[in-house]
Amino acid sequence: MSAGRLLSVLLLLQSRGRMSARGIADELGVSIRTAYRDLARLQDAGVPVYAEPGRGGGYQLVDGYRTRLTGMSEGEARALFFAGLPGPAADLGLAAEVTAARLKLLAALPTGAREEAARTAAVFHVDAPGWYREPEQTPYLPLFVDAVLTRCAVDVRYRRWRAPQEVDRRLRPYGLVLKSGSWYLVAATERGIATYKVAQVLDAALGDERFDRPEGFDLGAYWTSYLDDFQARRYTGTATVRLSPRGRRRLPDNVAPEVVRAVDSTATGADEGGWVEAVIPIESTGHACGELLRLGVDVEVVAPAELRRAMAATVDVLARTYGPG
Repeated sequence: MSAGRLLSVLLLLQSRGRMSARGIADELGVSIRTAYRDLARLQDAGVPVYAEPGRGGGYQLVDGYRTRLTGMSEGEARALFFAGLPGPAADLGLAAEVTAARLKLLAALPTGAREEAARTAAVFHVDAPGWYREPEQTPYLPLFVDAVLTRCAVDVRYRRWRAPQEVDRRLRPYGLVLKSGSWYLVAATERGIATYKVAQVLDAALGDERFDRPEGFDLGAYWTSYLDDFQARRYTGTATVRLSPRGRRRLPDNVAPEVVRAVDSTATGADEGGWVEAVIPIESTGHACGELLRLGVDVEVVAPAELRRAMAATVDVLARTYGPG
């Protein structure tokens, strides 16, 4: 039996009023049999819970009864930062704490404020992962939460894009960031502060080393700086392209926002057909070729010659593959 769950049942009845055993079970993620058992134990403990039979009936507290057991645990207090983000809270291993904290807050509110809070919660939902891909698997995310909060070093095996692809690292975690549905760990290493994609961690274990996070370290400021540096390193050159009106409309669905902004700011020389010429940033010839081919006949590469040849070679292979055979 979980004392915390019994308190959750009590607070549900206090904040919602009458509820069926099925409703309580669904809210707490337990079986209906467990819900009945918890309600009986509350009654045995002297809590004035009574059942209202018939259609529309359920369990409720005697009018005027309120518990003062609304003090929050440390874990529930942390969970308040994620109370509006059930998906990320579950990723972090805080789903139960979020539910308990929300119930305690609602129980502590006066009736009018409680109803307003319920209305507000009903009209917002956060779904962080992007379209057209499965959510990333991050089995070690709860471990990193513990490491960040306890300032405990972590030994990881990590898969990166350059050789050697699998490396061992000792990390001193400073914080976690959720970006476009992906979790990132900001941590100190022997070489300084670095960023690691949590989904790329192959193995992780808490070490026995404790550390102090530098005084004045600002996770938000670091992340902003990291993104700026990433963009500067990401684009290594430029290309001149011609785009049809339809190609320009299709840009936001096929290329990065930086490329769209570059077209908007540099587009010149619209001809009779509405084609414009623009200068865009590119990561590499191969990457740019793949991205621009998504636009099909609505784009033409003018320069550099290397990218133009790569586009022509790819189109030639496609033509031979799908041509009359």
